[in-house]
Amino acid sequence: MATHALEIAGLFLGGVGMVGTVAVTVMPQWRVSAFIENNIVVFENFWEGLWMNCVRQANIRMQCKIYDSLLALSPDLQAARGLMCAASVMSFLAFMMAILGMKCTRCTGDNEKVKAHILLTAGITFIITGMVVLIPVSWVANAIIRDFYNPIVNVAQKRELGEALYIGWTTALVLIVGGALFCCNFCCNEKSSSYRYSIPSHRTTQRSYHMEKKSPSVYSRSQYV
Repeated sequence: MATHALEIAGLFLGGVGMVGTVAVTVMPQWRVSAFIENNIVVFENFWEGLWMNCVRQANIRMQCKIYDSLLALSPDLQAARGLMCAASVMSFLAFMMAILGMKCTRCTGDNEKVKAHILLTAGITFIITGMVVLIPVSWVANAIIRDFYNPIVNVAQKRELGEALYIGWTTALVLIVGGALFCCNFCCNEKSSSYRYSIPSHRTTQRSYHMEKKSPSVYSRSQYV
């Protein structure tokens, strides 16, 4: 029952992490306008994402423009685009593997050991995906903070942390926790199986005892002869 609960919790967190990874990848709010010093024009809000930049005017109208060239992006955004695409694919594969490894799934057969190894692979993939999501999110956040406190950078070019970064950190944590639950489920299954094979059943013990009583030893037979 405990292992079944771990499977359900891990699958739920993995699904949430997969949706969060895709959402962070397509969201334009990686960098947002910083309203500081002379830059106090609050009716225009600038967003910069991995694929486009947007301008929102007075919460009424929003215009977005896809980047013309990948080389026009900063190095952190270029790396983030590739890593987030890889993380999206990895999270989808891990989620599908987790579904195949569930005990209620019949398409992979009834071999519990095979399903346990499939879930272990899915858990490790979820953990790796969480680390892959964490790297670009933290990298972009570090670049934003560094430029924000750099006096050489123009005030109009300074940005703040966007909502996509906070969702990215949360998504990475959810993916790592979901993968850890699958790994804990594998450890619990291994311990229960080793305990099941190490302790003989009561019926087997009684049967062996009666067999020993019924079959006399070679020494006792020699005495009768």
